Amino acid sequence: MGLAVVTGAGSGIGAVIARHAAKAGYRVALWDVDEVSVREVAADIGESAVARKVDVTSEPSVVAAFEALDEAPALVVNNAGLVRFGPLRTLSLDDWEAVLKVNLTGTFLVSRQAAAMMEPASGGAIVNIASINGIAAAPNAGAYTATKAAVIRLTEQMALEWGPAGIRVNTVAPGLILAGMSDAIYADEQVREQRQAQVPLGRLGTAEQVADCVLFLGSAGAAYITGQVLAVDGGLTKSALRNLARPKTVDSVGL
Repeated sequence: MGLAVVTGAGSGIGAVIARHAAKAGYRVALWDVDEVSVREVAADIGESAVARKVDVTSEPSVVAAFEALDEAPALVVNNAGLVRFGPLRTLSLDDWEAVLKVNLTGTFLVSRQAAAMMEPASGGAIVNIASINGIAAAPNAGAYTATKAAVIRLTEQMALEWGPAGIRVNTVAPGLILAGMSDAIYADEQVREQRQAQVPLGRLGTAEQVADCVLFLGSAGAAYITGQVLAVDGGLTKSALRNLARPKTVDSVGL
């Protein structure tokens, strides 16, 4: 299967993606700014995994991490992410810029360096982790919504520019997932019940389900898929009209 690189692999969805990649037969490079956590995850995976402290917002850190690899990666997963909730009118510039640097600039730096290694190796797959916030805006999400929308468009641009080199680039956009940065939200049982009630499938998603989609997009089964966004959301982004009231008599109009 070759080598897979997963950023933000020290916890949450990233750690689960790294574990799934190892189970699928990849050797896995786990990168995270939290060196202690990422080494613990790598140790739990076993000898097929290696951990490294990497700051995705730092070009020297990213370049050094790729240079330390013993081969071009077959799969790179840009999972590292940051959120600073709050209304835009009171959002500090520091918080805005911090989220931009991790979510957008980090994705750009890692992907660009990955492409530089993949091209002479006849290609590879890059999967960027966005969010349904990048598909439909949410209030009080700070810079998160803007960065995830930008990641989706950046994915499309990368797919167009790097496709001739055999590099496929796609996005996975998780919805309401019971993992990672959402743990604090779903610790409130009432909020959890209210949120999952809005999902057409009637339940929250799992990190494992996100990982399954990431591994699919990196696989030979997705060899003709590039520039796409796959919403892993139980149908949530398609449910805007689901709860609108209308008279029952209207249901039979035209029949």
